[in-house]
Amino acid sequence: MKSKIYLIALFASLMVAPYTTAQVRKKANSKKEIAIQLYSVREKIGSFNTTTDNYSVDYTAILREIAKMGYTGIEAAGYNDGKFYDRTPEVFKKDVEAAGLKVLSSHCTKNLSAEEYASGDFTESLKWWDKCIAAHKAAGMTYIVTPGTGVPKTAKDLKTYCDYSNEIGKRCRQNGMLYGYHNHAHEFQKIEDKVIMIDYMIENTNPEYVFFEMDVYWVVIGRNSPVDYFNKYPGRFTVLHIKDHREIGQSGMVGFDAIFNNAKTAGVKHIIVEMEQSSTTIEEGIKTSIDYLLKAPFVKASYSK
Repeated sequence: MKSKIYLIALFASLMVAPYTTAQVRKKANSKKEIAIQLYSVREKIGSFNTTTDNYSVDYTAILREIAKMGYTGIEAAGYNDGKFYDRTPEVFKKDVEAAGLKVLSSHCTKNLSAEEYASGDFTESLKWWDKCIAAHKAAGMTYIVTPGTGVPKTAKDLKTYCDYSNEIGKRCRQNGMLYGYHNHAHEFQKIEDKVIMIDYMIENTNPEYVFFEMDVYWVVIGRNSPVDYFNKYPGRFTVLHIKDHREIGQSGMVGFDAIFNNAKTAGVKHIIVEMEQSSTTIEEGIKTSIDYLLKAPFVKASYSK
């Protein structure tokens, strides 16, 4: 009878507390490679003033705060004319690293003009990219990512954009970096009622030159499954934007466990948190988001190793 009672008690304890207090604390405090898109804290960094050509706020305080929360790297969203948030590449790199963070990636782009689409000659835009790539190399970037483009009017224009992306990617690789494209929901539209924009882009860009930074939230909003795309195009999603409607895990819309459990198929090397809206303050929102990922047993410590 005693042994039976013991077994019942043991079973009950396992049902209530699958981890010991020490195990839970270890999971909560475990170090994981998680970067943050600085667009998430845009109000803390300050907005770009076109009159004075600079940013209104010193960003070093928020960088230090981000690092204390457990983030390990950043993805910039403030490149302009050879500088990052009005700092030279060298100063920007120094500031980020002084806060205990890694300079990982940057969002920036140069869209093609109507004339370039018509002619298929994007020589002038590539000159812009040469300067951009040099600045990113000086800043120590691993990735340069185009944050999106509009929906091309024709399949021909979409092919031109893919050719353009390949040329950008080729230049990035020659300089020791990789080039990627970040999706929203509109890339899941059909062009000329023939091809799905994102599928065409993946199939018509060279994997040696172009990867895709999947924004998992926008894939769901576009009524698609991130995991289905992992399986359809394995190895093409080097970086993931981990995002929800507000804080990560808040909406219940995005199946993060399935996404992370299939990250190897996707080819994931890095994960980056982006928060566009918060239920409370920005600081509380990004803290809630990283705490969710630090505690989640399905999120690995690193995807780069």
